[in-house]
Amino acid sequence: MSMLPGKMEQALSLAVATLAAGVMPAPMERDTDRDTALRKLASVAGERGWSMATLRSVAGADADLLFPAGVVEMVEAWSDLCDRAMVDAMQDTQEPRLSQRVRQAILLRLPPDEQRRAAALRGMRVFLSCGGQKAFRRAWLRTVNAIWQAAQDDATGLTYVSKRLTLGGLYASVFLFWLSRGQDEAAFEAFVDRRLADVLRIGRFKARFGVQAGTPAPAAG
Repeated sequence: MSMLPGKMEQALSLAVATLAAGVMPAPMERDTDRDTALRKLASVAGERGWSMATLRSVAGADADLLFPAGVVEMVEAWSDLCDRAMVDAMQDTQEPRLSQRVRQAILLRLPPDEQRRAAALRGMRVFLSCGGQKAFRRAWLRTVNAIWQAAQDDATGLTYVSKRLTLGGLYASVFLFWLSRGQDEAAFEAFVDRRLADVLRIGRFKARFGVQAGTPAPAAG
């Protein structure tokens, strides 16, 4: 992990500013050839890294033409592919509680899969390079939005923005936990449950005291 958490915190602060404005990035280009190439590359990226040479070796000599913007585009597109897989997997959920649907979506997006975690860690090194931080913010915003979409939330207006702000902070902490200790499935699920419980407690406090999104909580004393 080395310097990743500190760099992620910096990058996330800018992503949160974008979330506060309620602005979501445009969808990425999507097609089956790109998706197939990404799956092949992701299966080895944890060991061999995200590079055009690795892409060509696993997906064909001309596979680099699928990603004209280079390696950063590949990692951003892979994040989008993972988001879409999560949304698809949640389509038939019968869970009636929104908080539990959010939990399901997070656990699907961050599975106890060593290959996926290793690829994600390598991907973060690409994102947090000098040329990748804008792509990281776009990918992060899409993931936060996709989790709410997977949870079948229909909020609009200020509630739409405040929910994404709240989830953005929660997802940051669980993502870091997953990167460092996600191999322990039980510990990871317990951490997600604690973070969700914290958010629910804050939500009940705000409802009790009439605190609206963007309004400071009443001062103590």
